[in-house]
Amino acid sequence: MKRTGPVIFGFIVGMLMLIQHFTPQPWIADRYNNVLDWKQVVFGVTLILGVISLFFYHWKKVEQRQAGWPYSLLTLAGLVFMILVALIFTPERGPYPWMFDHVQAPMQATMFALLAFYVASASYRAFRARSFHAALLLIAGVLVMLGRVPIGELLGLHHLSSWILDYPNMAAKRGVMIGVGLGMTATAIKIILGIERTYLGKGA
Repeated sequence: MKRTGPVIFGFIVGMLMLIQHFTPQPWIADRYNNVLDWKQVVFGVTLILGVISLFFYHWKKVEQRQAGWPYSLLTLAGLVFMILVALIFTPERGPYPWMFDHVQAPMQATMFALLAFYVASASYRAFRARSFHAALLLIAGVLVMLGRVPIGELLGLHHLSSWILDYPNMAAKRGVMIGVGLGMTATAIKIILGIERTYLGKGA
């Protein structure tokens, strides 16, 4: 029953989520909304577990003075501080929005700016015209990048850049999304039928 129960439960919930797309019955729609509500509850619980796990992970590093423990101490201080000010002042006022707008947002922008240089470096190494397809990818990448900066607009490349993004790129993206959708559908069917049981843990 340890394995059979979750499989039966997954089958019932999976079939409910599938059937509600093909029937206008109010009872089915209500159960569908109940499942979505429970999903939010489970998400909230997993978020709390994640915060607790993060706290104890960094607390252990600080307690044992492992490598990089000052960063763990700073993480713990930020975690506790943000939780306390949110509980005391609410997230809409006080230090919480100030910390988010003047600490979190600038750090996030800095990280994305550094990633931009990393992506540019990786693109330089990857876009080497060793074959016709690699040369085509290189040319398309250069045109798209130039079309997104002021000098590209002066050269009139922004129209060509938009065309590449709207047609060849979109066609490839939709092909990938169709493949992902088929994979998700296949996985869902395997879970509903009890074929895929890795979510039950080892030995399932």
